[in-house]
Amino acid sequence: MSPEASASDRARATMVRTQIEARGIRNPAVLAAMRQVPRERFVPADRADRAFEDGPLPLDAGQTISQPYIVALMTELTEPGPEDIVFEAGTGSGYQTAVLASIVRRVYTVETVEALARTARARLLALGLADRVRMRIGDAKLGWPEAAPFDAIVVTAAPEEPPPALLAQLRPGGRMVVPLGPRDGAQDLCRIRRTADGRLERESVLPVRFVPLV
Repeated sequence: MSPEASASDRARATMVRTQIEARGIRNPAVLAAMRQVPRERFVPADRADRAFEDGPLPLDAGQTISQPYIVALMTELTEPGPEDIVFEAGTGSGYQTAVLASIVRRVYTVETVEALARTARARLLALGLADRVRMRIGDAKLGWPEAAPFDAIVVTAAPEEPPPALLAQLRPGGRMVVPLGPRDGAQDLCRIRRTADGRLERESVLPVRFVPLV
């Protein structure tokens, strides 16, 4: 790293090396995005000094910004490609949105909480990612039907079961990454793949704890 690199650049590089690469994330595009996207700009100002901690941080409205490793893992599990069109259920801080938008052609994202959506939109605009992101406020469980089908879908909060409307918007060969389980019970991060003949194949990846999808 060059001598001109900022303290935040160095902190992000350390975060990627010790929290993400060390846990087995190997996709070069994902690693590059995690190094480039300034996580410190997606956390509340009074918690900016904790931006690179190995854990989630609280946001407003009872939401959280996920642990860096989980963001990287969910992104890698989507198998992102530069021409992919991705739907994100739950914009939150906009951090996962920014990581995805740094890799794929376009991200459609829906946030329920208006205040979070406004803040996330401003952050994405400031980072020059607005042309790759389409955002609306509404019920994320309904997806974005007029933009479907999607190459990948990322759900950033936990439903008990995959929302049927989102499954219907996943193209053949597409991947959905979603934490599944009850609010106060065991949850699993899962990847659901739609096969070429339309079947859905689900695999559990690891136990997680997410806020519920509302």
